[in-house]
Amino acid sequence: MQIDITKLKSGYENSVTFAQTHTFSKDELAGTELSDLKDIQATGIITMQYDTYHIDATVSGIMVLSCAITLEEVDYPFSITIDTDLDEQIEKGQKKYRNYENSIDILPIIWENILMEIPMKVVSEKAKDIHLEGDGWKLITDGETERNSPFEKLNDLLK
Repeated sequence: MQIDITKLKSGYENSVTFAQTHTFSKDELAGTELSDLKDIQATGIITMQYDTYHIDATVSGIMVLSCAITLEEVDYPFSITIDTDLDEQIEKGQKKYRNYENSIDILPIIWENILMEIPMKVVSEKAKDIHLEGDGWKLITDGETERNSPFEKLNDLLK
């Protein structure tokens, strides 16, 4: 996502607006929990503030993730607000950003923010009706703790 900043750099304009879409390839998604990213739209404005470029953008789209219970694919809509200075981003990841002379590549900034928004787990609507208990077994969630230890009866003796 290259944004032309020649008019901003020369002082001809005070800001540069952008509205772009991007499709991520399967290679770009490799190594993440994302199965797919759909309808990624980035809109925003780049301004020059105190000799640094400031990016104020909104990124929205749909993450496709695996359900934590059924492993089915679940669409997870998201919207991210990005408000950062480009120099700060370059200091964080020096090798990721190209030297910007007349254009800025904002894709690495968008990618990092999308990765930070991936939820820990998603559950599909179908999985909410699944029976999670049976004859001699029960799914224990994070909020529940159940001890099944041979030493459990010893705790009763110490009370």
